[in-house]
Amino acid sequence: MQHVEFDDVVTNTLMEVLSVRDFAKRYRLTAQEEERLVSLFGGFATRAELLANARRAPLFR
Repeated sequence: MQHVEFDDVVTNTLMEVLSVRDFAKRYRLTAQEEERLVSLFGGFATRAELLANARRAPLFR
């Protein structure tokens, strides 16, 4: 069993709460994908939730 300190959990960057619209802008998501995330989470979500649920088309050269 592993012991985890409370401070380690609180400062984890994946638990950081972000604006869904700012996240979509930063990761260059389409307007449709942004609206899907807003309908899924509302205005705010954790970084882990957004990264796990965002769909982005592959960029080919």
